Amino acid sequence: MSGDTGEGTGKGGAVRDVCVIGLGLIGGSVLRAAVSSGRNAWGATASVSDADAAAADGYDAGTDVVEALRRAASSEAVVVLAVPLTAVESVLALVERHAPGCLLTDVTSVKVPVRDAARAVAPSVTFVGGHPMAGTAESSWHAAAAELFAGAAWVTTVEPDTVLAAWQEVATLAVDLGARVVPLGAGTHDETVARISHLPHLLAAVLASVGAAGGPVAAALAAGSFADGTRVAGTRPALVRAMTEGNRTALLPVLDEALGALGAARGSLASTGGLASTIDAGHKAARKLAEHRHAPTTSVRVRLSAPDARDALLAVGERGGYVTAFDGDVALAEVP
Repeated sequence: MSGDTGEGTGKGGAVRDVCVIGLGLIGGSVLRAAVSSGRNAWGATASVSDADAAAADGYDAGTDVVEALRRAASSEAVVVLAVPLTAVESVLALVERHAPGCLLTDVTSVKVPVRDAARAVAPSVTFVGGHPMAGTAESSWHAAAAELFAGAAWVTTVEPDTVLAAWQEVATLAVDLGARVVPLGAGTHDETVARISHLPHLLAAVLASVGAAGGPVAAALAAGSFADGTRVAGTRPALVRAMTEGNRTALLPVLDEALGALGAARGSLASTGGLASTIDAGHKAARKLAEHRHAPTTSVRVRLSAPDARDALLAVGERGGYVTAFDGDVALAEVP
């Protein structure tokens, strides 16, 4: 629902503390960046190695997730779920029990399943989905970096039941961590990442397998194009399975689209010996994407207390725009 919002504040008008559950690449980077931004932040993880490494680096971190959530409840901290999709429901149950009514966000790579799980398992929380479009093929606390989100797109979901005051707080946290906030519906997010993230992971896996079948000669000759195409195949398989299988509904039609294009290329090569249609279309598409990325932008302002604020935010995201700052309850955005 719309309405007047605060200015990203929590208890007593102060900027909210941050509690991060999960301290791998993304969660660890959230903790590092939150501390660097001046926020009071702590984290917990089931991984003893990640907890020990974070503590050794001077961060407030441990393995007691329940205690971290109780601390979040007492300080009205924003809780950030940075666990694999397969662990979301079990952690949500802990949140509902030990930090009921908290402001909750996540950094998971799919949004509809997490939204639905939050509604079912933790109905008391105020939930705003999130997904920073940043990362590497590495994982664990040691791969995390405070600068990981600098200039990155960070989706914060806007749904019919999203409390815009809460959305502003989550978006403010993302901005504080260096990101550009892209407001999107959960379904739009999942369909889009199926195209630009999850399908590439599958194609990288196939390309790596086909290349490796060439044996030592392929390894000796493989150069930049093969390395670029297979980089994400080095990601921990469990993480790739969680994101791709978790986004099955959105990924299946996109995979069919890709298979259709490959089938057309195969048919053309077999029948005419030519691949002009496929290659020219890909070249044109790559140029079009580059034009979108470098298009000039126009500054817009979205007052979150306005009756049409939710639609206005979604229009910013769906046009490829992003929020860069807030002036009171006004979101300052750039739109191509």
